[in-house]
Order: sequence, then C-alpha cells, then structure tokens
Amino acid sequence: MKNLFKLSVLATACTALLAGCSIDINTNDDDDKQQAQAIDITILHMNDHHSHIAADDFDFDVSGLNLSAKADGDAAINEVKVTYGGFPMLVSLFNQEAANSNNVLKLHSGDAITGTLYYSLYKGEVDAAVMNQVCFDAFALGNHEFDDGDAGLANFLDELNSSDCVTPTLAANVVPAADSALKNGYIQPYTIVEKQGEKIGIIGIDIAGKTKNSSQPDDGTTFLDETTTAQHYIDELTDMGVNKIILMTHYQYENDLALVANLTGVDVVVGGDSHTLLGDSTFSDLGFNPIAEYPTRVTDKAGNQVCVVQAWEYAHVMGKLAVSFDKYGKVTSCQGEPIMPISEQYVYEFSDSEDRTLSGQDMDLVTQALTSHSEIKVMQADATTSALLAGYDQQVDVLKQTIIGSVSADLCLERFPGEARSSLCNASAAYANGSDISNLVAKAFMMVTPTADIGIQNGGGVRVDVASGDYTIADAFTLLPFSNTLVTLDMTGQQIIDVLEDALSNALDNNGSTGSYPYAAGLRFDVDASATKGSRVSNVEVNSRVAASWTTIDTSATYTVVTNDFIASGQDGYTTFGTVFNAGNYVDTYTEYAQGFIDYVEMLTDNNMTLDKLPADEYSTQKYIGRDGCDHSTATDCTGY
Repeated sequence: MKNLFKLSVLATACTALLAGCSIDINTNDDDDKQQAQAIDITILHMNDHHSHIAADDFDFDVSGLNLSAKADGDAAINEVKVTYGGFPMLVSLFNQEAANSNNVLKLHSGDAITGTLYYSLYKGEVDAAVMNQVCFDAFALGNHEFDDGDAGLANFLDELNSSDCVTPTLAANVVPAADSALKNGYIQPYTIVEKQGEKIGIIGIDIAGKTKNSSQPDDGTTFLDETTTAQHYIDELTDMGVNKIILMTHYQYENDLALVANLTGVDVVVGGDSHTLLGDSTFSDLGFNPIAEYPTRVTDKAGNQVCVVQAWEYAHVMGKLAVSFDKYGKVTSCQGEPIMPISEQYVYEFSDSEDRTLSGQDMDLVTQALTSHSEIKVMQADATTSALLAGYDQQVDVLKQTIIGSVSADLCLERFPGEARSSLCNASAAYANGSDISNLVAKAFMMVTPTADIGIQNGGGVRVDVASGDYTIADAFTLLPFSNTLVTLDMTGQQIIDVLEDALSNALDNNGSTGSYPYAAGLRFDVDASATKGSRVSNVEVNSRVAASWTTIDTSATYTVVTNDFIASGQDGYTTFGTVFNAGNYVDTYTEYAQGFIDYVEMLTDNNMTLDKLPADEYSTQKYIGRDGCDHSTATDCTGY
C-alpha cells in the first residue's frame, strides 16, 4: 500500500505544483501555530450534474394565490411550470454569492459528464465550457468520469483546462496505470488554497468499487481504499502544518457519514454520487425529497465536529456552506443551505394546444410565494453562458442526424403479443412472441451495464417501430424519449417472477396500461393471460448476459437486474420492483436509457455488427396464451391479446 501511495504522490507532484498547490515543504510548525488565526470561509459547491446543462422545470401549486389569469373557458389556474437550475442561471448564482461572501471556495464533487445528449454529441466539451464559466477551485473525479476510459477522461480534462481557468482535478485514491493517458500529471491527491494567510487543504476521494465495476477505467488503473487513503493524506497535510482540511468525496452521503467516523482531522466533507438533496421542508413542500439537514453535523474519530454537505443533482441547486474555524483549525460553526435558482417566467396551460406565461401582479404573486423561502432565488441567466450554450444547441439538430449504426430488418413494436400496435409491421409479425425492438432494448440495457445478469423493460417505455436502414442518435431519442435512467437491483429469482406477475396484473386485473407488459434479456418465460395472478408466468429460465446456456431460474438465488428507474420505483404496476427500490437495494447508474441504447448500437457498429432481430430463443416471451385462452404458438387465428 505504501508503495502505491508513493507512486501516486510522485505521479502527481508536478501537477500539484503546476495547478497552484501552495505546498511549502519547509513549513515551520511552531511559527505557523504562532501566526495562525481564526477564519471564516464560504464553500459554494455542486455535484453530479451529469451533462444536464440546460434548465429544468417543476409544477408549482398556485390554487391558493387567487390569480387573475384564467385558462380556456374561464377555468382557474391551479399550477404553473417553474423553470429552475441549469448552468446559465447557476453561473449567475455562483457569481452573485461569491461577490457577497468572504474567502470563497468553488467546488465540484464529480460526475460532471455522461447522461444527456450534450455528452453523446460533444463528449464533455460542453460540460467543460460551462464549468469554466464558474471556474471551480477544485474538481473531484466521480465514477462516470471513467465511462470512456482513461483516454476519454484525459480528453475531458484537457477541455476543462483549455481556458484561463485552471481547475485542479483531485483523486487521491486513483493511481493511473503505467500506460494510462492520465499518467502524466492529469490528477493529484490534493490541492492547498490560501485564504487570508491560512492554508486550506482539499483532498479528493473517488468511490473505488463502483468505479472499477460499473465504469470503464483502463486495466491497471488502481483504486485505493477510500478510508485509508483519506487518512493518509489528512496526516500528510497535517504534518505540513495545514490544519483546515476539506474532503471532496464522490462516495455517497451515507458512506460519507461512515467515513468521517473512521477518520481523524477532517473538518468538512463536500460529497457526491448519491445525488442527495439535503435541506428542510421548503423542498418537500415543492414535491422534492430532502433526506436530512444541510449541513449534516457529525463528529470524527477524535470527537471533533465535521460538516457534511451534498448538492443534489443535474445542476438543480448550488450548495452554500459557511464554515468558521478557530485559530487551531477546529470547526466552531457551520451553516448554510442549498439554493435553487429560478426564472421569473411561469408558464400555465391555457388549453390543450396553447401555453401562456403569467405577467404583472400574477407573476409577482408566484414569485413572492416561491421566494418567501431563502433557498429559492430568482436569477437572470448569465449572458455569456447562455450564448455559449446557444452556440452548441444550434449544432444539435445537425449532430442528432449522426449515423451510429445500421438496422438489418424492420423491428416491430408491440406491447402484448397480438395487440397489433405496430404501424410498420403486419400484425402477424409480433403475434407469437411480442415486440422485436422491446426485446432489443432490454438486451441493450443489459449489455451496457457490466454488473447486470438480466435486463427488464416495460413495453410502454419503447415508443416506435424501427425501420431497416441507417440509425441515428435522433432515432434513439425518438425510440426512448423519456428522462429515465438505468438502475440495477439485486433480487431473488422469486422476486423476479413476482415482478413479471405484477406487470401482467397491472394491465389484466387493474385496468392499467398495456405498456406494463414485461420484456427481458437474459430471462425468458411463458405467459398465460387467461390464468389468475400468480399463475400466469411459467417455465422461467435464466441465461446471465446470454453468455452461457438457459437454466431454470433459482428462486432463492440472487440476480442483478437492470431496468429503467420509472418501473424500478414501482410505477406501471411493478410493485415488487418498488419494494426492493424503496428498501434502498438498488444502484442508479444515472445513464439515461436512450444513451444506454445509443451505446449499444455503437458497440455493435464497432464490432461490424448491425441491429437485427434476436434469435428466437432469446425472446423473453417464449409462449403466449391470450386472455381468451387462445395459444398464439399453436393457433394462427387468435384475436386480440
């Protein structure tokens, strides 16, 4: 372990100096202690924006505000759409808060890239450009920074440091392989920033196991233990006379709390990875889900106060933390809140075909209701960032037409076998085994998720047939248009069978959407829609990643299932998924499901393969008996489903 630490330090020492690490190896500890003074600092931070660069919106209840504007037919307006977050407004927010605060540090705790079309098309160029508008004092690596290997990360970091803004990239527990593109000075274990003559050490920690197992770091790039590494560098900084230490962790909120309890000498943790919203009832009143207070105050192994924060996800908020240190470097107080920037333009549905924007007193009433909470601030979008983003957006429509692969044969869309939904294929094409393309989507999710044994996708989440010919990025987003992300859940074989039964029951018993019909990869079964719930699914077999042979599912064994977060949370009747999800037994990859399919098509293309119908033995529905008892595998004249 010591040798790995030495290698890491040697590999990054040059970069540390170039990036402005104010490391004074001749520090006289006695002199420092005599000259040390109390100091207040302000940390402005974000994490996990995942290439979500544009603003988003949420619905806000205005039924109690007595607005004068009315919808079509003189109907009262009950809700409006509020635009919030996004880098143009966040840059303005960072600038405003930095101008009004003392001793400011601007920090980003990882997973800047991958997740939206901006990354699919620009591979981190846009992320780097807007991050440089903030100009962070440090950036800690997250697991998704390695999604395109060490070389892809190096390219992103080149973009991040291509302007006058130089951002140190921190990852103390990452040791690049000897032939890694990151080897020559791209990352460093820590940086030291000086404020009012006081040195503040900032250490980066990436989540080791998740990065190794669920991303694509190069072979030989090593991820050291998070706790051991953090303590090593805390001690190193302490020995240098630095007594104010911030950990920038991409390690998940609950892990951060456990980490602090096993460390001595850390003062603040600015975290990421779990996309945790911390805060008070302001956010729950708006329909969001804060899980604890901001900041969360805990103690380290020696009993000293440590302040832990995180700033949710997708550029929705900026965290603002004020920390006071005494002259010995101990935290005497910390306080703050996540701040959500909003636009003062509130859109309401006037009719089915027309949206309108509130104005005048109505606009003021909504603004007053929202900004009565200190966490909500009306912001004007930063003009430079808006112009920068607009320039990229102009290219999007062209780049969406980028051909990423080829489709060998028409791929029919269906929900239930025999439903005859396809607008491209004859009803007989998906009569026996259901949708071609939905099975392929499930396989795509499984193949791009290294930890998954099985993929499951609801039929309704797949929207169109796919015609033979060239396949573009735009085609993938038309096929999978929702903002779903891929998640994995560890489940027993019996739970997987229960999921299939739940999905069928939603449509057959509960008058739910036929879109709940389940499609799968690495999993196949027979369906009898004429039976009662609990008896509809039979002959369930598993072939993990379709890499071996089909065997009867083991009801007591545990399998890793990848699916979209919509049904994973129990929506569309997937109740058993919801039970596992709500118990916290899942991992969100934060990869949008359309991006997962794009990655799969590109994977096929790289291997000189095309998108084609699966072999018959891979279709998840091997046999289908309709609600009327008609067996689609033996009778050609079954009507309906």
